[in-house]
Amino acid sequence: MDFATLLQMLDATMRLATPLLLACLAGLYSERAGIFDIGLEGKMLAAAFLSAAIASVTGNVWVGLLAGIGASMALSVVHGLASITFRGNQLISGVAINFLAAGLTVVVAQSWFRQGGRTPQLTDGGRFEPITLPFAEALRDVPVIGPIYYELISGHTPLVYVAILMVPLTWWILYRTRFGLRLRAVGENPAAVDTAGVSVIYLRYVAVAICGVLCGIAGAYLATALQAGFVKDMSAGRGFIALAALIFAKWRPWYALYACLLFGFLQAMSLRPDVIEGVLNFKVNGQFLDVLPYILTVVILAGFVGKAIPPRAGGEPYVKER
Repeated sequence: MDFATLLQMLDATMRLATPLLLACLAGLYSERAGIFDIGLEGKMLAAAFLSAAIASVTGNVWVGLLAGIGASMALSVVHGLASITFRGNQLISGVAINFLAAGLTVVVAQSWFRQGGRTPQLTDGGRFEPITLPFAEALRDVPVIGPIYYELISGHTPLVYVAILMVPLTWWILYRTRFGLRLRAVGENPAAVDTAGVSVIYLRYVAVAICGVLCGIAGAYLATALQAGFVKDMSAGRGFIALAALIFAKWRPWYALYACLLFGFLQAMSLRPDVIEGVLNFKVNGQFLDVLPYILTVVILAGFVGKAIPPRAGGEPYVKER
């Protein structure tokens, strides 16, 4: 594998890891507060559909992004009501959201656009365009540094940079602010937080809301940046892969970045089987490369990669003592 091909693979890794990273951080906020959310997939799918639909109608991708966030937030409110207010089973609520989004997006898309459950192809202002960072063109021909800056760092859509910046921001919020301390405490010992006079219900709703925003951005990225429109089930299990990455990362922001980059690289490999065959010197089944991320997901969820201990109060509704 030559240097140029390696840069192309890493560039694809960045693009493919972005929705995983956003969804993984979304789950991190929610689960750190004690609310398990396996509905990440459904939120991403709903956001992908509505962002593409609104961007297609208005011709403005930023309006589409806001619509996608709104769709994800609406499902987050449903999950919050079921899990926090009514103290329902969090896993069942997440499954219901996934089923609701999978069916409703296709039905509404067919009703609105009559294109077999798709949205119209996005063009011009309806989708995010790559950004060329300062000095990228000038440094393009500089050996080693130039190609890395021009090919790998520059040339991504704005949401890729948003996802990367969310990692240090999440770390700072969780470990350097009072809000983050309380959020983590709610997931470990909500009774102690309540005794200190802090509302457990409020903190959990805030965490679920942040989860909704990040899932909305992830879904909008799929439909308006990674692709140019919505198609049926376009999230393709990314919500579940993000959950596996979250467990692999042991609910830590920086580890989440590394885990998502690993999954992104596996997906990038499936797009370039010729490169993998050149490295291994034998023919590789393309279908095997396609399922590699899902195989790793099963392995992680089965508990074969280290011991991951979730927040102690995770999945348990909080009942305030009278």
